[in-house]
Amino acid sequence: MSSQEHPLGISFEFFPPGTDAGRDKLMQVCDVLASRNPRFFSVTYGAGGSTQARTREVVRNIGRSGITTAPHLSCIGSDKGELRELLAQYREEGINSLVALRGDMPSGMGSIGELRYANELVKFIREETGDHFEIAVAAYPESHPQAPSFDKDVENFARKMKAGANLAITQYFFTADAYFHFVDKARALGVEQPIVPGIMPITNYTKLARFSDACGAEIPRWIRKQLEAYGDDSEAIGDFGTDVISRLCQRLLDGGAPGLHFYTLNQSKAPLRVLDNLR
Repeated sequence: MSSQEHPLGISFEFFPPGTDAGRDKLMQVCDVLASRNPRFFSVTYGAGGSTQARTREVVRNIGRSGITTAPHLSCIGSDKGELRELLAQYREEGINSLVALRGDMPSGMGSIGELRYANELVKFIREETGDHFEIAVAAYPESHPQAPSFDKDVENFARKMKAGANLAITQYFFTADAYFHFVDKARALGVEQPIVPGIMPITNYTKLARFSDACGAEIPRWIRKQLEAYGDDSEAIGDFGTDVISRLCQRLLDGGAPGLHFYTLNQSKAPLRVLDNLR
């Protein structure tokens, strides 16, 4: 699949490694994925900016590939002065894309910060920097795990978009209808910006189950049961995962999704196998 076949093409997310070996490996992964002409790379960082320095280092390094690189920016645990300084540093470094998130409260942190929600962060970025940054925000097709209701969560999402976001990237999911339903609900509230589905390749059942339980992403029972049946057979899990995710992605694109955003876990093989299966 060429990134030019859909309006926003493809993009890939990484996390900042904690070791020199991990950083070297990530650069190799970036080189491989850059050959697919992605629209951008994004780089996460921990709650309260706990890996912020590593994030900036990774952003600088992979930015040399020539691919637009979007660091994550969280408002929880940060005051406006800190955010203002970080935005200025990113501008000086030639960064023009961000993923703006509320973030999670780290254990032991006493202060939430001056900004409590992602819509406030988006508004702050716009007030401080105008249209310099393309801003992506998060969306939750199966509802944010802390939301009081699905409808309330979609209303909160619409608030973020109307605060000045350019696009949204969803939490990963395995049921295409959840994505289409969410998009319909958002459109009914006046959201016009692209909503890009986030895609998690399936390569390891234990990790996938742990991630999904933490973020509220539903693994359909039939997928769970099949993965459990494979046990430690990583090759069978990989083949099954490639088939499941390829069919999910194809249905999303056929149904009008504007692109695909892959949560790579700093690996290139699984997302590339999926992309090679798409029409």
